[in-house]
Amino acid sequence: VPFWAKDIKIGYRMINAVGETVSTKPAFRAAYKKRRCLVLANGFFEWRKEGDAKVPTYIFLKSGEPFAMAGLWETWKNPEGELVRSCTIVTTQPNEFIAPIHNRMPVILSQETEALWLDPLTEQASTLNPLLIPSPAEELESYVVSNLVNSAKNSGHECIVPL
Repeated sequence: VPFWAKDIKIGYRMINAVGETVSTKPAFRAAYKKRRCLVLANGFFEWRKEGDAKVPTYIFLKSGEPFAMAGLWETWKNPEGELVRSCTIVTTQPNEFIAPIHNRMPVILSQETEALWLDPLTEQASTLNPLLIPSPAEELESYVVSNLVNSAKNSGHECIVPL
């Protein structure tokens, strides 16, 4: 939720930040310079279109290791004066593995680039933008999962069980 937002609901449309425009879009450019973070995960979901249906797919590293996605964080004050902390994941063009599943993918940082992404002294888009690339396709694996993941009310291991 950008600090200047009038309503928290704007955050629902900002779950992802497009890497190609993140340094220039008003909703993200200040956070891109000053408030970068790592979003740690074991995997992520994308929905592949099959006709009118959307098939949920769980994507993870073949190694089984957790990984860090490029993120941005923000603090917003609601009308009652309470602070709301939120974050977004930076996305990029899909690699060859993700392209048949979805038209975007999160930026998965390598262990070598995590420190640069978090460096508070680094603010230049010319230094940060080269980090916003697809991860190597050969490092990823996926499988179809249950429609349980279609609702944020559901969480737990059953959401990542192969279908």
